Amino acid sequence: QVQLVESGGGLVQPGGSLRLSCAASGSISSINAMGWYRQAPGKQRELVATITSGGSTNYANSVKGRFVISRDNAKNAVYLQMSSPKPEDTAVYYCNIKHYRRGTWSDYWGQGTQVTVSS
Repeated sequence: QVQLVESGGGLVQPGGSLRLSCAASGSISSINAMGWYRQAPGKQRELVATITSGGSTNYANSVKGRFVISRDNAKNAVYLQMSSPKPEDTAVYYCNIKHYRRGTWSDYWGQGTQVTVSS
């Protein structure tokens, strides 16, 4: 089993900055991708950014140039640096890991952390 614990959410002003952290524990394959997704009230969960164990990144168009995803493989941790957030970035942010083990990919989610962008 894999467990994910997020931290760093809260209230941030538009134009400010916030850093989300997520630590994964358990039996994790070295072949994996970690990422952040978000869900606003009344909307579906959507991808924010992902990063592979090799360092390849992918961003939603809405956050490109403002958010940066990074990871520390030694700690099985992933981070999301949010710069110049907008009110529309308000959502519950979920950490995710997909890892390849025994011929199949498995998906795990954190409990979510609330991010509110407001003045």
